[in-house]
Amino acid sequence: MIKQTQRLMDIHDEAMRFINDVQSATYDDRQQATGDRRFYSIAGAQWEGTLQQQFENKPKFEINKVHLSVIRIFNEYRNNRIDVEFIPKDGRENQSLSDLCNGLYRADEQDSCAEEAYDNAFEEAVGGGMGAFRLRCDYEDEYNEDNEHQRIRIEPIFDADRSVFFDLGAKRQDKSDAKKCVVVFSVNKDEYISSYNDNPDLWDKKSLTEIFKSSLANSDLTSVPQAMTETLYFDWNSPDVVYLADYYVVEDQKIKVSVYQTIDGEEEKYTEEELDDEKVQFLEATGSIKIGERTTKKRRVRKYLLSGGGVLADYGYIAGRNIPIVPVYGKRWFVDNKERFMGQVRLAADAQRLKNMQMSKLAEISALSSIEKPIFDPEQIDQFSVEWSEDNIVNRPYLRAKVLKDMNGGVVTAGPVGYTKVPQIPPAMAALLQITDQDIKEILGSQEASDQIVRNPSGIAVQNIQERLDMQSFIYTSNMGKANKRAGEIWLDMAKEIYIEDGRRMKTVGQQGEIGSIVLNSKPIMDEKTGEIRNENDLSNASFDVSVTVGPSSISRRMSTVRSLTSMMGITQDQQTIKVLTSMAMMNIEGEGIQDVRDYFRKEMVTMGVIKPTEEEAKEMAIAMQTKPPDPNSQYLQAAAEQAQAEAAQARAKTVLTISQAKESDSKIKLNLASAAEKLAGAHLDEAKFNMDKAKTAHEMVMSMNDIV
Repeated sequence: MIKQTQRLMDIHDEAMRFINDVQSATYDDRQQATGDRRFYSIAGAQWEGTLQQQFENKPKFEINKVHLSVIRIFNEYRNNRIDVEFIPKDGRENQSLSDLCNGLYRADEQDSCAEEAYDNAFEEAVGGGMGAFRLRCDYEDEYNEDNEHQRIRIEPIFDADRSVFFDLGAKRQDKSDAKKCVVVFSVNKDEYISSYNDNPDLWDKKSLTEIFKSSLANSDLTSVPQAMTETLYFDWNSPDVVYLADYYVVEDQKIKVSVYQTIDGEEEKYTEEELDDEKVQFLEATGSIKIGERTTKKRRVRKYLLSGGGVLADYGYIAGRNIPIVPVYGKRWFVDNKERFMGQVRLAADAQRLKNMQMSKLAEISALSSIEKPIFDPEQIDQFSVEWSEDNIVNRPYLRAKVLKDMNGGVVTAGPVGYTKVPQIPPAMAALLQITDQDIKEILGSQEASDQIVRNPSGIAVQNIQERLDMQSFIYTSNMGKANKRAGEIWLDMAKEIYIEDGRRMKTVGQQGEIGSIVLNSKPIMDEKTGEIRNENDLSNASFDVSVTVGPSSISRRMSTVRSLTSMMGITQDQQTIKVLTSMAMMNIEGEGIQDVRDYFRKEMVTMGVIKPTEEEAKEMAIAMQTKPPDPNSQYLQAAAEQAQAEAAQARAKTVLTISQAKESDSKIKLNLASAAEKLAGAHLDEAKFNMDKAKTAHEMVMSMNDIV
């Protein structure tokens, strides 16, 4: 058994009550959500329940149209990914730090395979109504003892409608106002026993039951049947697996902050933890004066690991001020002061069941014989039974049967006694099939217009069809955007605490997938607007709002960009503009083995000044400029400038000479100086003319070669 302090025992009892409260209050919606996900994804699940008993030993076919609807919405989402962008809160331009956060966030998404977490949460939300994913801090390399750096991982949470529980007081969709959260997961029973040296069969189930009953007594479910209460109670120990839970609790701490004024008039703030005796003595010795104090709140999140038997671990405070669990909802409401949610399946389930019943009944009718069979008295065909049994194989022109006679020899029956009836489809069933198909189309959305192949459709027509289909799934994509926005807020709060190491080099990812590299807190820089001195790439004081954009996937965007650029080339005659458009198109083109070509045209765009270079590209350009041979055009212009300077110097020398000649009373020394200056200027002019002629010749050669090309 696990040894615990009284504090941990109290926390465990509190957590058990919390889980049972939420489980009992949201039980119906969560069960329906799980059933909806089974309904569209698992073969045979559409017949579960009373229908399975009713159609026992009968055909049970599934024409699963709901599955296709869910997959269509899911595919539309995967083709229109959601991007997170960080924007300064105060509106001031801080593009470098904003780009840094954007690049680091994409890198964390890429390294932690966040697409799996997003896809799982979105599909569960569309199918059942609720999905979720989590953010977690983990060591960058857990197998390297010397690497203490941490990274933020974005990980999936499976079966969120059965494993994620927020407190009932949290009303906001992103659960930013939640005070508690539990994430339940299962482990193998033998693995649990060996890892924690705890036998779940020895847990005090009586105590757990009493905790559940006490929480139930305070709810509105006290009148439910006993069988129902046993189902509502969360069973932590099953024959095969043991359930554990991550338990997050938000704690608001009051902190006293002292304000000191330094000798140069600036204010400095210190918390009680920072203001020890040594620090106070230092402040007094340096002339700082305490001018006031105030009490503020600090929000922290504490994490525990629970089992049905107790608290397995107290992880302490985690990075950031938010519970790092992000819920995703399909459709969500508050009705009767309770949170309700559902996905695409719920409303279409009954129509789908009716469709399956009709098709199964129709198949059963069709399987019956379609031929009218004669009914004879056994005496009529006793001696001809072989002929009748072989009729389907031999196909005789006629069949024989005896005539039944009475005691007087009169004919009683000369032919069959009667005939079996051919099965017919009831008219009501035919009408119901049409109604059911129409109902399913109205509920799930008709896709017939998008599936039709039309010759040479106009761009406007295609856009209208796509917009009509997008509106059917827009609510799901919009709710996913809210979840991604919340993920960005949680990530930023965590990054401000763990991405603070001086000189740490980290990978960044650009919008087009280009890989970059930055160094955290690399060097002090001054803000040109405020005059503040801060470290470059310092995230500790980053203050950003988070926005999201929903758009096509990277490949789809590139294809669309190439089409737009190609069309723009036909409306311009400027060669420089055409060169830019061509380079941009080549940068965005997709294909196997074309990456080198894309890299080449990116360098061209950077050289032309169209694209802002990365840090590595800027260094390469600086090195290239130092080693690059002189450009003939530049030489020509430089020589022209030198000639102009030389001519100006000669003009000044002539002026001095003229003045000297005009004044005969001046000394001969001044005249000689003027003559020397004139000669020197003439020498410089000859040299400048020579350089200019040389550069002009090179310039003419370059222009001739360009004309030939």
